[in-house]
Amino acid sequence: MITLKLLNISYLNKSSYGILVDNNVILKESLESKLNITLPDTLEALISEKESFASLKSLMSDVSKSTSLDNVPLSQCKLLAPLLNPPKILCLGLNYVDHAAEQGKAPPEEPTLFMKPRTTIVGPYDDVVKLDWVTQLDYECELAVVIGQGGKNISMDDAFNHVFGYMVFNDVSARDIQFKDRQWTRGKSFDTFAPMGPWITTSDEIDDPHSLKMVTTVNGEVRQNSTTEQMFLKIPQIIHKISKVMTLEPGDVIPTGTPAGVALYLKPSPKFLEKDDVVKLSIDGLGSLENKIISDS
Repeated sequence: MITLKLLNISYLNKSSYGILVDNNVILKESLESKLNITLPDTLEALISEKESFASLKSLMSDVSKSTSLDNVPLSQCKLLAPLLNPPKILCLGLNYVDHAAEQGKAPPEEPTLFMKPRTTIVGPYDDVVKLDWVTQLDYECELAVVIGQGGKNISMDDAFNHVFGYMVFNDVSARDIQFKDRQWTRGKSFDTFAPMGPWITTSDEIDDPHSLKMVTTVNGEVRQNSTTEQMFLKIPQIIHKISKVMTLEPGDVIPTGTPAGVALYLKPSPKFLEKDDVVKLSIDGLGSLENKIISDS
């Protein structure tokens, strides 16, 4: 069975989505024309319509077919966020053992859950805006789970059947606001505070999502260098515990926490993000985000 990387792009001033094959993008329009199928208008809809996605995978199962499909070099495309309008962005705090340890805390047995609005979303290479009155801007490299099949009270044994794929996510945080408020929503919900992408890697392409190397650099300096093995609540537990509280929907994004090395807890002193800094987040098998910090002024 072919595995897919699905991405949103802008090409020749037109937005579309497609499949990444060998650094080329096979656009939705080409897939429809050459494979004689009709695909939903958006990636969110494709994820929701299981029959459409199953048909696409079936027709693409013979990789040699892709040679007859028109493609566009990835280098000529502007990558957009893979999901522009997900139903929910459900984030976890303190879910990495090493990140909790750098704070002198133990990871919680139940998910420390908060939500980011859709207005935080930007693409994998878009700028992140630092408002002038934010003094403690921070990064968080996270493995994001994309839900494919919704559900309520999902069992841990069945949880991976509800995962559509994975992507890289930066839970950008204004620490001064976050801790001043004593709850996290405002400090993590500024516009541009959720870079994601660069594409969705379907779940069957990742053998073990709990053994992926994670690296964050700022201006080339390594800040986070860890692995998803440090995740305390694993993905089946996360899905099970969240779905006991709320119904999960196709297209929901669940960033699963960040490892040690965030700016706030660096020694001997914090190194918060400033204007013109370039933050790069990479996770093995999923690609990289690279975002520049700009000032609103």
